[in-house]
Amino acid sequence: MRDWVTASFEPLLPMRSLGVFENDCVVTVGQIPRSAMTRHTTLTVLGIETSCDETAAAVLRLDEDGRAHVLSSIVASQIADHAPFGGVVPEIAARAHVEVIEGVIAQAMAGAGTSFGALSGVAATAGPGLVGGVMVGLSAGKAISLARGIPLIAVNHLEGHALSARLDADVPYPFLLLLVSGGHCQLLSVAGIGACTRLGSTIDDAAGEAFDKIAKTLGLPYPGGPELEKLAVGGDSSRYPLPRALLGREGCDFSFSGLKTAAARIAESLITVAEKRDLAACVQTAIARQLSERTVHAMGVYAAQHKGDRRFVVAGGVAANAAVRAALQHEALARGFSFHAPSLKYCTDNAAMIALAGAERLAEGLTDSLDAPARPRWPLDEAAAIANPVGTYGRKGAKA
Repeated sequence: MRDWVTASFEPLLPMRSLGVFENDCVVTVGQIPRSAMTRHTTLTVLGIETSCDETAAAVLRLDEDGRAHVLSSIVASQIADHAPFGGVVPEIAARAHVEVIEGVIAQAMAGAGTSFGALSGVAATAGPGLVGGVMVGLSAGKAISLARGIPLIAVNHLEGHALSARLDADVPYPFLLLLVSGGHCQLLSVAGIGACTRLGSTIDDAAGEAFDKIAKTLGLPYPGGPELEKLAVGGDSSRYPLPRALLGREGCDFSFSGLKTAAARIAESLITVAEKRDLAACVQTAIARQLSERTVHAMGVYAAQHKGDRRFVVAGGVAANAAVRAALQHEALARGFSFHAPSLKYCTDNAAMIALAGAERLAEGLTDSLDAPARPRWPLDEAAAIANPVGTYGRKGAKA
């Protein structure tokens, strides 16, 4: 590790000057000194994200008043690597992360115009995700933390998405969150950093997975979700009847497996582009409708618990879909909620959101030791996940 760190992140302090090696062996992780941080200190944090098929690094400054400034954000996509297979191949993803991680971090640091010596801490995704990829980014973060003697913050990828709307807008806590992506679909009450309460989740497939799988049956290229949205433009969204799961059912859970299966069966019989365009429009409308219908239930629950300002945030890759955004914004405003969504560049996986989550945690003195594990699964509300599990393991994508 020592040779890799010194070769990759020049100029670094001599490793022995950090006092972390004794007789060429690393001493106990807990012996690494950590400086105390407070929310009244301006922080500069490097974020690293490698949970799926994007290798990303970003540098973010968090001011004393809590305002975030993204100084740089670099994302290296692996779309071309996975396109021939129609989806993400874990082994290919992990190897690709290894090949580019150093260069991506170097670009982020150069773009921010800062040095490793100026960092207050380093934040890296520690899960959930494809564990091979997570290990690459987390190991890089640990190496920088070790070499520079700065705090490591092991970030939950989902918490990064939860905070992403705060990257370029003033979105105070608390707020109601719909986190909707290829691997997740859940509603949460977010009271602050590390304080998320699950109100509902998918009982089978995620919305993003439904988009992607249906797009694949329509013969669209990877990644399917954005391609389906393009195809749906001008389509007849009422041509094909699709099931409305959980209609009239209480609670805030979702279900997309029936919709996915029904749409796939219809797609098998379609021949013309016009037919496929109409089905794409029907699918997009059906997904947006279920997301908004179930979110309305959550708004009722949230409103009963919060008497002050009511804020609604949608985040995650599916939040980039214009039809989904429009449907959710309509329902939010109709029920007295302000509507917030990240910029499109921050909807999909990125390291700026990881840096923000890391900086907010660092401001609260929440840091991690170098034995922080890479976690393939890591629910935001762990108590709820244990007490009331939903869905079936292995059916909700790479970051379930």
